[in-house]
Amino acid sequence: MVEFTITGETLWDRMDRAVERVNERLRKTVRILEEAKIPYAIVGGHAVRAWVAQVDEGAVRTTKDVDVLLRRENLPDMIQAMTQNGFYHRETSGVDVFTEKPDESAREAVHVVIAKEMVRPGDFYPNPDLEPQTRANEFRTVLFETLVRMKLNSYRRKDQVHLADMIDVGLIDQSWLDRFPAPLSERLKVILDDPLG
Repeated sequence: MVEFTITGETLWDRMDRAVERVNERLRKTVRILEEAKIPYAIVGGHAVRAWVAQVDEGAVRTTKDVDVLLRRENLPDMIQAMTQNGFYHRETSGVDVFTEKPDESAREAVHVVIAKEMVRPGDFYPNPDLEPQTRANEFRTVLFETLVRMKLNSYRRKDQVHLADMIDVGLIDQSWLDRFPAPLSERLKVILDDPLG
């Protein structure tokens, strides 16, 4: 039987700190990239959060990492800027990541997503370019349709959950099926027909 071993204010503090740490990691990363004038776009869970929050803040889901879309030629500049500002760089499973401690888990890292390159052999399309993009208050991100396309292309369980969240708040509906080619529209139809309960 599993029981709570951490309770009370200690548990509340741990839960609050987990959310604030990832938000601070995002803010710090954006500040570094913008001060270094490195072109970027925040994608992944933080981009989904920003779009979902436009409609319903109660539907915003937390995320552990920060995903940065970057052009390959700007990676050396990002490595230099991030490491000069206290981050540690390493490559994990073919992905460049930055952590705030040398031994920190890649789950809590800044992940680099390379623009115009394939992520995995099974993906249908390469990642998009940074442009066109928009600004979500403090950070740059891709256009909403581009983000949806990325989520449909990747289609891991967390991508499916993100798509379901966007469907749930009305950002995506049946009219979106015509926006994508067959492999992606078929995936979207699965989520629209059953948005994960």
